[in-house]
Amino acid sequence: QVQLVESGGGLVQAGGSLRLSCAASGRTFRTYTLGWFRQAPGKEREFVAAISSNGARLYYADSVKGRFTIARDNAENTVSLQMNSLRTEDTAVYYCAAGSPMSGRAYYPSEYRYWGQGTQVTVSS
Repeated sequence: QVQLVESGGGLVQAGGSLRLSCAASGRTFRTYTLGWFRQAPGKEREFVAAISSNGARLYYADSVKGRFTIARDNAENTVSLQMNSLRTEDTAVYYCAAGSPMSGRAYYPSEYRYWGQGTQVTVSS
């Protein structure tokens, strides 16, 4: 019902910035909470940020709060992740996801039904 296509990953030096974008298709896009998750080799997939269907609620992992910003444009069916002050530990494959998490559950991958293919972000020292 919802298809997600990511772009914007790449290689950046520590302290630099990248902007990830995820384009979505599907009639019900506007009804979904959208999230960003990341996964490094050998590690579990972890929550990064999420935004509610109307953009009123934003959620951030403690590790990225103050550095990353999530936004959505429902008219364009996109969600973005602006990443500033990047650190080497931010290196991971980043995934966008769409779902309908219950209250207080936006942090959990299991709450999201649709996932993008992932885009690699590598931060060098």
